[in-house]
Amino acid sequence: MAPTLVGMPGESHFAALEPLLERVTKPIQYVGGELNSTVKDWNCGGYGPKGDERTVRWALMYPDAYEVGLPNQGVMILYEVLNEQPDALAERTYAVWPDMEVLMRERGVPQLSVDGHRAVRDFDVLGISFSTELGYTNMLTALDLAGIPLHAADRGEDDPLVVMGGHASFNPEPVADFIDAAIVGDGEEAVLGATELIGEWKAEGRPGGRREVLRRLAETGGVYVPAFYEVDYLPDGRIQRVAPAETGVPWRVGKHTVMELDEWPYPKAPLVPLAESVHERMSVEIFRGCTRGCRFCQAGMITRPVRERSITGIGEMVEQGLQASGFEEVGLLSLSSADHSEIADLTKGLADRYEGTNTGLSLPSTRVDAFNIDLANELTRNGRRSGLTFAPEGGSERIRKVINKMVSEDDLIRTVAAAYGAGWRQVKLYFMCGLPTETDEDVLQIAELAKRVIETGREVAGHNDIRCTVSIGGFVPKPHTPFQWAAQLSAEDTDARLHKLREAIRADKKVGRSIGFRYHDGKPGIVEGLLSRGDRRLGRVIEQVWRDGARFDGWSEHFSYERWMSAAERALEGTGVDVAWYTTRERGESEVLPWDHIDSGLDKEWLWQDWLDALDETEVEDCRWTPCFDCGVCPQMGTDIEIGPTGKTLLPLTVLGSGKQTMVREQAARGA
Repeated sequence: MAPTLVGMPGESHFAALEPLLERVTKPIQYVGGELNSTVKDWNCGGYGPKGDERTVRWALMYPDAYEVGLPNQGVMILYEVLNEQPDALAERTYAVWPDMEVLMRERGVPQLSVDGHRAVRDFDVLGISFSTELGYTNMLTALDLAGIPLHAADRGEDDPLVVMGGHASFNPEPVADFIDAAIVGDGEEAVLGATELIGEWKAEGRPGGRREVLRRLAETGGVYVPAFYEVDYLPDGRIQRVAPAETGVPWRVGKHTVMELDEWPYPKAPLVPLAESVHERMSVEIFRGCTRGCRFCQAGMITRPVRERSITGIGEMVEQGLQASGFEEVGLLSLSSADHSEIADLTKGLADRYEGTNTGLSLPSTRVDAFNIDLANELTRNGRRSGLTFAPEGGSERIRKVINKMVSEDDLIRTVAAAYGAGWRQVKLYFMCGLPTETDEDVLQIAELAKRVIETGREVAGHNDIRCTVSIGGFVPKPHTPFQWAAQLSAEDTDARLHKLREAIRADKKVGRSIGFRYHDGKPGIVEGLLSRGDRRLGRVIEQVWRDGARFDGWSEHFSYERWMSAAERALEGTGVDVAWYTTRERGESEVLPWDHIDSGLDKEWLWQDWLDALDETEVEDCRWTPCFDCGVCPQMGTDIEIGPTGKTLLPLTVLGSGKQTMVREQAARGA
């Protein structure tokens, strides 16, 4: 049932929503009013010269549950950036749980923002940030609940522009039918540019309607509008070419790159959730990009080059964010946080500043070769010593050469020995299954590695109270990586390999009970692989599986592999392609890939050579510390690697603890 509530644009519909709250699980996620949330006046931007209001209104969606979406750093940053503008406003919306969806359809309640409980259809732009492709069906639910036509071609002048962002936007083709546009890369400057353009168009009286504003966005070269491109196919199902269907539209759409991170110190006032969320902390992105060159890692490839935030900029963000939020944990985030050129000084300075308080510091999973005990001790100075997480990714040294994860088994053992010897009791190791050229033996080496970790831990700690958890997931090839041509391992073969690994771990009674084993079966990975490397023909699959009831595909309790396979079989009938064609098929060098017209800055010839290097088990150094390897990003995008050391420190230091120790440190900070 379509939404039936009507009212003035920008009106709150909380009165219609409120009676439903007592009938659903976790009603608090729909209420809003979080600390640091914002509800601006609907007409905050005033009116243009032709009498048209010029306010540009964004509904920002993370297409998952509130508890997952609220801590998302990308959405939180754009929310603040937009709301700082006098002629723009932004509110948030998340995917509603199936129980709420049923009630909303029964009562005709539309998709609402959580801030002002305004109808999403009233906004100018619905901006959806996709970290993973498994949120696509949730997007369709939101569009349908909002009363926005699913297909971009069916939308009228009063419908919002549906704009896609996030990492999945580097291949927007599977959802090309449903989005009006995609913004690729860093969002801070991009949303402001789009806001200015849309605001000018509105102020002029909306000349040319919806198509004209989309044309203006496309002509910037940084916004992809699928309707302005045509796709031709070869008889065997491969793409012949993707070409502009309109004059003035670029052949390739470039990504946006923010270079001076210190100029974008967001979020300044982090949102504090009312309900339990997946991350109960404030987070500061200490640098963006990664040049380690792990061949499986899309995030590292598409966010190049490395751009560090200064140590003083980080310190100011931490202090301001803690004061604004009241959080007691600070996450120092990046793709490889321990690689910040001033990480030692940074962690020591922050640990000094917050010693004696309840504030703890944390890093995400740490590279084995970037970890040291001094760093770990600074992070746990306030007494919070939980487990350590490392990501060797591959079980054997051979497969780690293939994926360019330059960590030897001895490196790992030395690192965990130091950790266990310093008092840690728990280590978590993350691996992938199904990597290119992988064999059963490569995977079984994970069991041998875990056993050696336990034996080493017992030896250095002097007791048997040692734990190691092996967490393993299926590898999914991603666009804009050297593995974009690789065949994906089938779900059946992935599960068979994981079964052998589990049995190998259990077989050794001496250490097996000290090794935890967590894994995801291969089925969700196949669906993710289908969507990550798919083309426009998959739109009909996504729509079909959604109509069959697919929701929250990233949640194991909601995901149905059988539903996806059934929908794909029906939707792809007569096309000459199927799920296996998209997933377990290896691509050739000359094949036109669905995302070739999206420019990540990476040279395709360089990616192909790195793929050949992977097959030859040839490793490539980190270009942060070595001469350039000509990946193409810096010269093509007009960017450069930006790293320290800056020579700056966090001094003068205001220590926030109490007692004699604090006084001594304050005197030292003043040079007394």
